[in-house]
Amino acid sequence: MTLNIDVNQNESLARAGRRPLVGQVVDELTAWNPRDFIAMFQRWHAGSISLIHLNVLILLESTGPLPMSRLAEALDVSVASVTGVVDRMEARGLVARRRDDADRRVILVEPAEGGRQLFADIDARRRQGLQKLLAKLSDKDLKQLLEGHKALRAARAEMARHAEKRQLDEVVGKAKATRLAKIDALVARTRRKDTGAAGA
Repeated sequence: MTLNIDVNQNESLARAGRRPLVGQVVDELTAWNPRDFIAMFQRWHAGSISLIHLNVLILLESTGPLPMSRLAEALDVSVASVTGVVDRMEARGLVARRRDDADRRVILVEPAEGGRQLFADIDARRRQGLQKLLAKLSDKDLKQLLEGHKALRAARAEMARHAEKRQLDEVVGKAKATRLAKIDALVARTRRKDTGAAGA
């Protein structure tokens, strides 16, 4: 797997590394380790959903309906294992199975109403937890935090725009190269025919 990092990104990372304040902010933003996140998740959603069920729902929400084989591949488990997971989730009303309209032999898995409601519940609990946490901050700290998060969101949006432009440039570049290759092949065939006709 190759990483899609261009020279500008590397320069940006190098500049950030030379700014001590950037390092301090990164340390704060990454202070929660995965164990803390999982423990917090389990406290907030005690017994309502397992992490594997959440992974399945997040995957289906982001990609749309998937056949069992693709779902198993994405989760890096066997089809038999994912079938058991989907069976349990379907029994709880979290996912549903349906036949693919394009190929009736293929069974697709998609979020059901229970899965969509679960995401709404998770978001509500997350917001409640954050409100409790933020209530401990002063108004001055909250205003500074809000300004920082708005700036961070704007920076993320800018990075996404640059990434989309790079991807578009790559697609256009490949299309141009393909078109030029076809034109070159056509010109070469025409020359061969002309040379063959002149020799006859």
